[in-house]
Amino acid sequence: MKLSTFLQYAGNPREAADTVVSYEQAGLDAVFVAEAYGFDSPTLMGYLAAKTERIEIGSAILNIYSRTPGALLQTAAGLDNVSGGRAILGLGASGPQVIEGFHGVPYRKPLARTGEIVDLVRRGLKREPLTNEGEFHLPLDKEHGAVTGLGKALKLLTRPERDSIPIYIAALGEKSVEQTAEIADGWIPHLYHPEKAHLVWGKSLEAGKTKRQEGLGPLEVLAGGVVAIGEGEEVKKALDLVRPMFALYVGGMGARGKNFYNDVAVAYGYEDAAKEIQDLYLDGKKDEAAAAVPQEWLEAANFVGPEGYVKERIAAFRESGVTNLNITPAGPDPVATIARMKELIA
Repeated sequence: MKLSTFLQYAGNPREAADTVVSYEQAGLDAVFVAEAYGFDSPTLMGYLAAKTERIEIGSAILNIYSRTPGALLQTAAGLDNVSGGRAILGLGASGPQVIEGFHGVPYRKPLARTGEIVDLVRRGLKREPLTNEGEFHLPLDKEHGAVTGLGKALKLLTRPERDSIPIYIAALGEKSVEQTAEIADGWIPHLYHPEKAHLVWGKSLEAGKTKRQEGLGPLEVLAGGVVAIGEGEEVKKALDLVRPMFALYVGGMGARGKNFYNDVAVAYGYEDAAKEIQDLYLDGKKDEAAAAVPQEWLEAANFVGPEGYVKERIAAFRESGVTNLNITPAGPDPVATIARMKELIA
């Protein structure tokens, strides 16, 4: 099992990136950079590549709508070069709130677009021409577009560091998880409950794995939570740090009836809580929504408590199929926490 973390850059991204150097020295295997509608991920990943020597550097996630397939290929190839072959390309559909509300482009056909992008990036890294029979990277409309008469499709001008880069997909829905298990190197679920994950995604994962593309290794799974190792109420308060995040996703990421994360909460068996969280959040009562997140879920999804309990949570994640434990240190000494977690997962 590998150990990774998300870059926490709510304050100053440069200072956050500087901490990753000490994390690398403590044994961290990978760092992932989110984008959402904050700073762009590739800029920070390039900065991390210059600051570090060993760790893998991944996007988690770059959405599949705001960049063309060719631009995603360029980004992946560029990062892999400046990092010396340490890139992971994390992709995801995101959701209508970000894609339409921030980027101003239609949120449509996420499965088709994801599949096409993965195929194009993989072929592009081998310097094959970027042309296919899909709808997201074509010589333009044959009836109206002169583009089709301009000549052959182009291939990547520069030679990539590697002709294959790991591609992870963030997926929650049944069809998208099935597709991920079929075509991706890795899967990034969110709000992961190891004991209940099979209730939500078990059938989809198995269906996808039966069609898994030739040449791909076993599916990597990236999941985890907050870490605070120790005794007492002060340690347990670390769970309160993630309550607002759970409430944001379950309650605020989408409208009623169109919230993927709320659907996951329902599938976990938290139907009443999911409705309460969403109602409170959409009514502007964010603190009350956070308070309504089930304690059981928080405890299962994170690593907060005595070391023996943390070991049990690690075992649960491992048994559920997680291969890359993604953690957020919450104690006063994050470097020591990472070093200890590295020992515990060995």
